[in-house]
Amino acid sequence: MTARPASISRRLTLLLTGGIVLLWLLGAAFSVLVVHEEIDEVFDSALEETAQWLLPLATGALEGKATPPGLLGEQDDDDEYLTFQLRGRDGAVLLRSHDAPEAPYTGSLALGFSESRHHRVYTIASGRYFLQVAEPLGHRQEALMESAGALLLPLAGLVPVSILLILWSVRGGLAPMRRLQGDIGARDGGNLQPIADTDWPEEIGGTVQAVNRLLHRLRSALEAERVFAATSAHELRTPVATALAQTQRLLAELESGLAPEDAQARGRRIEATLHRLGGLVEKLLHLSRAEAGIGLSETENDLLPVLRLVIEELAAQPGAARRLSLVIADGASLRARMDIDAFSIVVRNLIENALAYGDPETPVEIAVPDDRTVSVRNGCAVIPPETLARLTQRFVRGFVHGSRAGKGPDGSGLGLAIADTILRQTGGTLELFSPVPGQSDGFEARVTFLTT
Repeated sequence: MTARPASISRRLTLLLTGGIVLLWLLGAAFSVLVVHEEIDEVFDSALEETAQWLLPLATGALEGKATPPGLLGEQDDDDEYLTFQLRGRDGAVLLRSHDAPEAPYTGSLALGFSESRHHRVYTIASGRYFLQVAEPLGHRQEALMESAGALLLPLAGLVPVSILLILWSVRGGLAPMRRLQGDIGARDGGNLQPIADTDWPEEIGGTVQAVNRLLHRLRSALEAERVFAATSAHELRTPVATALAQTQRLLAELESGLAPEDAQARGRRIEATLHRLGGLVEKLLHLSRAEAGIGLSETENDLLPVLRLVIEELAAQPGAARRLSLVIADGASLRARMDIDAFSIVVRNLIENALAYGDPETPVEIAVPDDRTVSVRNGCAVIPPETLARLTQRFVRGFVHGSRAGKGPDGSGLGLAIADTILRQTGGTLELFSPVPGQSDGFEARVTFLTT
């Protein structure tokens, strides 16, 4: 059975109603304590005053000088709250009101207030007589309960009214959230327009802005994916079609008796085309790994050995060893919170970019001038600023010693885009310069790592 989803309106209503009821109960309990003390003070004062008035009347009645009301005699059936007993020094009851018990209220005749099992008693003396005025304890309890009931009775009507008012208020307060939910629900792959960020409460305005930023990133990502898919298909179509055409021509020429040396030349062209295709596929795989977020590492890694290893591997390529040079400043170390594989992809792409796009007669200089910088320089004609600004975009190529790199066999236009994507994940930066600072030409890619 599927659990019912939690409701913010229901939860807020219950919490607020419960809080109001709890505060009302605490207030009522405090009020009852105060009322209890006040009742005791008032009733004790009444006992004391009544005793002072009754003492001369009771003693006068006992001596035949007066007949106070409420003494022995015919009385109505209504119970009286205050009763009295006139007692002698030996404790015997000499005179009592008609509702007073025959037995003494208390065993002792101590002056002042005291309590028996059923009464609150005040004792006063005059000569050889003691007057005790008593009030039933149940009377005070009854008064206290009535006061407490008067405080708690409104709660029975307050709770349902509070629930309705709070529920109405909460639902009204959450109406913008429901409207925002509807606006977000209306967005899909075909509708990624930003949500209007006006007329929203302050508490929701930040959420709307965050959602709009997310929609913008999603729209940019989807657009980039569409461009990437279309461009990748176009870039792959050319070498595949070239290899297929060369293979078909080779088969046709072999069938027609082509000389072996011509077949070998055709095979080498096919091999070169397939090499280019393999390089492009490898770059696409690097790009997919970069976009998967492999850059940042939880720990700090030593990257200098990785840099040396990448240079050694690239130096094994024909003609590359004589062009590559590595210069590390004295005492410089290269440590960063960057994944080792991600760093190898970055420097490999930068160095391959320099080898492929730079003047083949000039060296490729890799330098580590300090603990957080790696630069790769190659010789070439100055790249125009408008082209330089676009080089980190996918499938954008610069110039190679005066001609378009796109016309060469090896350029894919992905290397700088891959490096820039990975570095942005780690907080680092990739800066491109042409000409090289301090020179009249050349190209420099400078990597700066985030300091920890």
